[in-house]
Amino acid sequence: MYRRSAAAAVLLAAALTLTGCSSKADGTADTAKAAEPKPPASSSAPDPADVPADAATAPQAKPPGPVLPDAKLTPKTGSFKENEKKYLSGRVPEKTDPAAVLQTGQETCQRVERTAKRDKDAAAASIISGEVTGAKDAITFLCPDQKPVLAAAEKGFGDGPRTAPAPGTYRALTQSTTCTWEARAKDGAVLASGPEAPPKPGDRITATVPSGAAQFTSTGCYAWIPA
Repeated sequence: MYRRSAAAAVLLAAALTLTGCSSKADGTADTAKAAEPKPPASSSAPDPADVPADAATAPQAKPPGPVLPDAKLTPKTGSFKENEKKYLSGRVPEKTDPAAVLQTGQETCQRVERTAKRDKDAAAASIISGEVTGAKDAITFLCPDQKPVLAAAEKGFGDGPRTAPAPGTYRALTQSTTCTWEARAKDGAVLASGPEAPPKPGDRITATVPSGAAQFTSTGCYAWIPA
């Protein structure tokens, strides 16, 4: 009888241990998920679902190592178009399927096109913020119809400190009510800041950078383009 009770106690303790481990693992996962940074709820940024998990690893520029010569840029079946060859030139690492590299550029175009169809500002913001990577070459060679979006993005900049900002008026590509900004002189004096009043959902947020500003800093504004 004693042996049977002892065995039952051991089994019960093991079950409780496993349950505790499982709960801890689940709690840790939930906490990590909750801590993941997300665009402001009212932001005009692309939906998180539009951003693939490997966005950060998408190629930004031509690889530093050996690449396939242009003469060997041929798919397993069919042929590449002239604009596709230009996109792939100097971009395909040795022993890599050129079609796979081309697909990356095509997917970048698809994401920009999909977002721009819904909101061109959001498409520009996704490029400025780095959510969409490799956009410049992809748009230039594979989807030139999106060049206006690229042009807007190239004139913009993201949140955070920016040294030697160009004077002018900019608008925030977000509708977040937490967006704040300030422009400072070389000596640290605040030359301008805003918004003047707490923004309401849907308000258009602008910032005017005066001449002589040495630094422009913003938080919660996501991205800026000339107004």
